[in-house]
Amino acid sequence: MNVLFVTSNRIGDAMLTTGVLAHLVDTMPAARFTVACGPLAAPLFAALPRRDATIELRKGPAKLHWLSLWARTVGTFWDLVVDMRGSGLAWFLAARRRAILAARDPSVHRVEAAAKVLDLSPAPAPRLWLDDGERAAARVFLGGGPVLVLGATANWSGKMWPVDRYAALAEAMIAPGAPLAGARVAVVGGPAERDGAAPLLARLGSAAIDLVGTKPLGFVAAAIAQAALYVGNDSGLMHVAAASGVPTLGLFGPSDERHFRPWGPNAAFLRTAESKDELFARIDYQPRGAQSLMESIPVDAAVAAACDVYARRARSAA
Repeated sequence: MNVLFVTSNRIGDAMLTTGVLAHLVDTMPAARFTVACGPLAAPLFAALPRRDATIELRKGPAKLHWLSLWARTVGTFWDLVVDMRGSGLAWFLAARRRAILAARDPSVHRVEAAAKVLDLSPAPAPRLWLDDGERAAARVFLGGGPVLVLGATANWSGKMWPVDRYAALAEAMIAPGAPLAGARVAVVGGPAERDGAAPLLARLGSAAIDLVGTKPLGFVAAAIAQAALYVGNDSGLMHVAAASGVPTLGLFGPSDERHFRPWGPNAAFLRTAESKDELFARIDYQPRGAQSLMESIPVDAAVAAACDVYARRARSAA
């Protein structure tokens, strides 16, 4: 049985569809899987069970990337094509069954919206597949003891909580008598986000673990999965953390937590005093140049929320 799963370009958007893919892996034990996604998201599927291929869907002019994907998939008879992009591709492939995501319901989380492509209820949680070698390498790299991971960057500065507040949160969480007393601090982010992370890395000093564009995504995901706690802005790595089961606190401002809050029993979010719409009324959307719109989240509130989500998993495990 052959299954084609077409998903998103971005890491976070792709992660939010992995619950549907996990459902197929679990319920179709004879199936072989081909995943089509953007190059950034492709490493998320490297350890997918029974994966035949990952096709990197690189955007081209006049949407010619869809023609390229068709050319690479038209020679196979597909038992199931699941198109989370809502394109017309599935109708031009030989397939026994097609499941195409319709327009998303704006009232529900993206995980719930994704589940509707197969009428799944309740919505299956996102899943992270990790390579055993990368998991072992990350364990050696991190060494012993607990690690607090900070996802202090984002794809635009308006979504970034000020780095001095991340530093203050870290200091509070690892201080003597604190929940993560003595823990080391890792900072994660993509290669394009080094400038945004640089002030935080400088503030934390040489003891910080620098994972901002220094390792491949699979390695970073494996390191995040071994964290004691993850605190970060709304980003793809926040969804990686939540899918791994790590206690995860997402900080929200000019993005909608109704759609993008971290999903799972060990996840929580904290947002600005202002709504998304109120924040956007103050400033134009400038992906690379806007000021932070997250300043109404105080450090003490973030520390309290981080302590709560950290304690939650301990309570559930007791």
